[in-house]
Amino acid sequence: MELKLHPYISITEVQTETYLMLPKEIIRKVRRIEIRTKKLVNDVFSGEYHSIFKGRGMEFEEVREYQPGDDVRVIDWNVTARYGHPFVKRFKEERELTVMLLVDASSSGEFGTAQRMKGEIAAELCSVLAFSAIKNNDRVGMIIFTDRVEKYVPPKKGSSHVLRLIREVLYFKPEHPRTDISCALEFLGRVTKRRSVVFLVSDFLSSGYEKMLSIANKKHDLIAIKIADPREIELPNVGFIELEDTETGEQIIIDTKNAAVRKDFQQYVSREKVKLDKGFRSMDLDHIFISTDRSYVEPLMAFFRVRARRFR
Repeated sequence: MELKLHPYISITEVQTETYLMLPKEIIRKVRRIEIRTKKLVNDVFSGEYHSIFKGRGMEFEEVREYQPGDDVRVIDWNVTARYGHPFVKRFKEERELTVMLLVDASSSGEFGTAQRMKGEIAAELCSVLAFSAIKNNDRVGMIIFTDRVEKYVPPKKGSSHVLRLIREVLYFKPEHPRTDISCALEFLGRVTKRRSVVFLVSDFLSSGYEKMLSIANKKHDLIAIKIADPREIELPNVGFIELEDTETGEQIIIDTKNAAVRKDFQQYVSREKVKLDKGFRSMDLDHIFISTDRSYVEPLMAFFRVRARRFR
């Protein structure tokens, strides 16, 4: 059994020395997430994942003459024009897809006023997506980033590999606090040559990434997952509070009893949300909004349903 401690720890079995080297609390978290997300995948997500992703991973096989009932969208107009009657393209489903998880590990993920922090929600979401991919015989890889790429786990198959991904995203200690989404997307372009399904999991408290996001979206099947906390959307009326930007360390004291302060904050957040949504729509980029005070199951299911209708 190979055990490689640097730069990545290889896990070949669930019960390995690798897990014995981890704190017991991390092991318990991995186990809890494994149990919870595996059940969700088996009971809820597996069929939806297959229908909207596997069906899109198609390879051209041949052309044949059009038959009644064929989808007119797959008519090969060049061949049709050459022979004077309609021909359609035939495709075969790719045997496997590559799924890449891009996970924002900047310090803003260490925030949460509801049940869990944003980073914990991100870890569980990645677990659901990774188990869904593995169940459909796809490969899964991960890029963990801050204002630089801090960890790259190449795509592989297998349940033990998924457990490694869960452990990485739970146990990872970033060296840098800030966020640069562009650097992660640039790195993705260098290490992933073939078209892949890419989930970008972040709170999107960053800027200057729009160009790289558009480029990545054209090359890959890219889905943005934004995680937010209720207190990032609306301030409570609790008097003076001290706010700290976890990425820069900047601190400010504000009076939340002041209605004008609360209104200005909410208007700013609303403008930023409209700006983000507008940017996603202009790129025709699929996106999911997740809040830390609610279950992520329904937003994911809603996303699956919309995608399924679109590609029928």
